Amino acid sequence: MASLDTQSLLFEEKALHTPSLGEIRDVLATGLKSSFATVNVEVVECPDLTKAPFHLAGRGLNGSPTLVEIGGPPYLLPNVDRSKLYDLVSVSQRALHDTKKEFIAIGAGAGPFPLVNSNCEGMFNLRYTPPGTVVSESHLAVISPTDRTVTVHKIPNTETRCALLGNILVAEGKPGQVLKVSCKRRTGKKDFIASIRTCLEGHYGERTVGLGGVFLLQTGKAKQHVMSPFSETPINTEEELNEWLNFYDMPAPLINVGTLVTTECDLDLRLQHFHSFSTHGHGGHYHIDTTPDIVEYEGYFIVGERIVRVDKPVNTHKFGRD
Repeated sequence: MASLDTQSLLFEEKALHTPSLGEIRDVLATGLKSSFATVNVEVVECPDLTKAPFHLAGRGLNGSPTLVEIGGPPYLLPNVDRSKLYDLVSVSQRALHDTKKEFIAIGAGAGPFPLVNSNCEGMFNLRYTPPGTVVSESHLAVISPTDRTVTVHKIPNTETRCALLGNILVAEGKPGQVLKVSCKRRTGKKDFIASIRTCLEGHYGERTVGLGGVFLLQTGKAKQHVMSPFSETPINTEEELNEWLNFYDMPAPLINVGTLVTTECDLDLRLQHFHSFSTHGHGGHYHIDTTPDIVEYEGYFIVGERIVRVDKPVNTHKFGRD
């Protein structure tokens, strides 16, 4: 199946509030203490993210950082729309308003189901260099319909599609300063990303702040899901959705990529979305750690300058966004 013509898709764009990294550092250094026993937030030079333990396709996160939300759960639920296949390279180029820039695209979404002939989770992680070189460290997680086991596959350089929905950080991938967030032993009820997001929301209110990047679950386990094959019957409620999803406790280390925003910005946005992959065969949609007493997180984030909404569903709903 071919991807949709990117030029025919509706793109909506808004500027985000962009406080300094130092300001966000101070907000999180105070706010995260209500969620974790140990909190350390710094502004640092971005490490080389192509190296272990990150295994990203690009070295850094800087250079016109843009948050891109593609499609949405209404294209999956209650009934799947299999026509919703998007090319991440052309979507990213249009979002950046430039076809001649090198860029990275990292984040969470539905995987390219034609590649494995099944619905799957996508962990998108690629670098594009003009005029047409793609280096992909992307992965997908697919469920066996017979025994519910999960397998994680590397996505080849030749496959740049995502399906149905996606939350992607697009940037030039340059070195530079980033926000480093390290937390140990969760004492609150919210997951790592929700803890960050609600701290920022409480401070900035109606001013929309967005972050994108990568975090490591360094120790412990996380509750994650992997979608089943596309449902033959409509999924209309959260209860039906949870019966269709497959939940697992997956062990560290897990490499999570995705985005968060503090408000929907009148664009019907998903507030947070991170997917994980690993070097040990586990991966999926991150929900929360299940080992709060021993969990350790380390994340590197950049502040998004803009949010670009791609192919926003006309008929929408609010379930399936956890």
